[in-house]
Amino acid sequence: MAGVAPLLDEITQRVLYDEVWERPELSKRDRSLITITCLIALNRDQAQGHMELGLENGLTEEELGEAIAHIAFYAGWPVAVSAARKLKNIVDAKEEPA
Repeated sequence: MAGVAPLLDEITQRVLYDEVWERPELSKRDRSLITITCLIALNRDQAQGHMELGLENGLTEEELGEAIAHIAFYAGWPVAVSAARKLKNIVDAKEEPA
């Protein structure tokens, strides 16, 4: 993003990640779960990247799968199925030999 929208990249890093994500009132794990479910509900491309970050922040594949199933009833079946496919891509990539 920095190559084509350097200001957006800089603001994202400084404000969103360095300030908002570092606030102690919510854990990074909880922030990840909130972010992922919002991105799934809004059918945004960033959901997969945030699922990967969520795993790094302490979420499990099982918890993500459960969140996806739960959100299907509130955000719609198609977005949940799309999210499940994104999670499967992540799981499959982790299982591939390096």
